[in-house]
Amino acid sequence: MADVYAPTTAPNPKTSWLLFPTETLQKVRCGIKVIQVLLSFVAFLLEEMVNSCSSCSALYFFEFVSCSAFLFTLLLLILLYTSLNTRVGISCWPKLDFLYTALIAVAFFISSIIFASSNSDTTLERSAVVFGFLASSMFFLDLVLFVKSSGFPFQRDLKSESSNSAAAAEPETAKLNTPTSATD
Repeated sequence: MADVYAPTTAPNPKTSWLLFPTETLQKVRCGIKVIQVLLSFVAFLLEEMVNSCSSCSALYFFEFVSCSAFLFTLLLLILLYTSLNTRVGISCWPKLDFLYTALIAVAFFISSIIFASSNSDTTLERSAVVFGFLASSMFFLDLVLFVKSSGFPFQRDLKSESSNSAAAAEPETAKLNTPTSATD
């Protein structure tokens, strides 16, 4: 059986699996997200190389946050820059991106403070703390750039509400069933 669509169908260039840049993530923010992934990965690796700890709960909390930040930021980056974001079924990517970035920024900052205040002061621990603070600063920078470029994602659009309410207040002047001739 012959394929009837083969000679007339042209490939669609918008169906590429890699979307660069997207409407939800610009080039600058993509670069920052890549830096976030790298810094959180280095912080996680340095923390994993620590042999002994004076306060292991601080170490474990830092480990959890740095590993989560690495894995979930990498996942978010993959979802936002590939065509997978259309297949997942999430329609509010800007809100999700903002909430995730804010949560990880605060968690990374708090875990870095806790780990800095209660460690054995070895070179590996100090290095992990430095990379933790660098990663949290990149997450905070990402939030600032997000708000500058896209605005706060949870703010209602007041212009559309005012235009809708103004249109609803005006009465209709045209009649729907007007006779076209005298016999109707």
